[in-house]
Order: sequence, then C-alpha cells, then structure tokens
Amino acid sequence: MESDQQKVNQYGMPSFRTRDLIIRDDIMNKAKELADLIGTSEEVQHFKQAEMKIQEHERIQGLIQKMKKKQKEIVAFESFQNKEMVAKIEAEIEQLQDEIDGIPLVTEFQQSQSDINYLLQLVMSVIHDTVSEKVNVETGTDAPPSRCD
Repeated sequence: MESDQQKVNQYGMPSFRTRDLIIRDDIMNKAKELADLIGTSEEVQHFKQAEMKIQEHERIQGLIQKMKKKQKEIVAFESFQNKEMVAKIEAEIEQLQDEIDGIPLVTEFQQSQSDINYLLQLVMSVIHDTVSEKVNVETGTDAPPSRCD
C-alpha cells in the first residue's frame, strides 16, 4: 500500500519528493552524534571563546553600535532618495568596518569561523566521497565495481 509520502515510478521503484523523505532514525542519530562531536571540537571551542571576548569588548561593541546607527541612517536617506548622504554614510560605515577588522581579536574570531567552515566542508566531503564509492550520487545508480588490474 502506497503512503502519501511515497510514490512508485513507472519502473516500480519508490520515488520521494525531497521534502517528504523519510530519514531512518539510525542515520539521524548518527548525524546528531557527529554534530555533538563537532560541537566539542577545538575549533568550535576556540570560536565560542573568541565570540565571548568580542561580546565583552567595549570598543568593538561601540563600533558595532555606531555601524547599526549608520545603517538606519542609510535607510532614512534612501527613503528621501538622498544619494549623496547615502554615499557619505556608506563611506563612514566602511571606515568603521576597517577599524573593527583592524582589531586582532576580530581577526582571531574571523579565523575561528573559517576553521569551523573548513572542518564542516571536510566532514561533508568525506561523507560525499564515502557515499560516492558505493553509489553514483549524480545519477543514483550503483557505482561500478572497482577494477584491480
């Protein structure tokens, strides 16, 4: 009997709409386990520490508040179609951003973000490559057996 989520195609094979896929509990549990492991990695711990330091850093927070105020000013001047003031304020925001980017703690925070992104991309690549060894991911067919010549 066919469920609402599963349809059978012309070849008698089940087909699913992506949003309706039923994910096996064991796969989801392993994914959560992997997420927990990543959450305890050095990269994530370093990111959390840098984020906390930034939140407690008065100068950085002051500059962020100035930038937010300037962004609101841009919205107001855009509504009056005052392009000159918009350009002037955008230049001021760019200067504030440069000042923020020049603070070593911000550089450390940005590097920790890059490290986490690299870690996640690496994990996704390993999963993709491992699955691709078993199934041709592009077409959904079994991968050809490897030849040992």
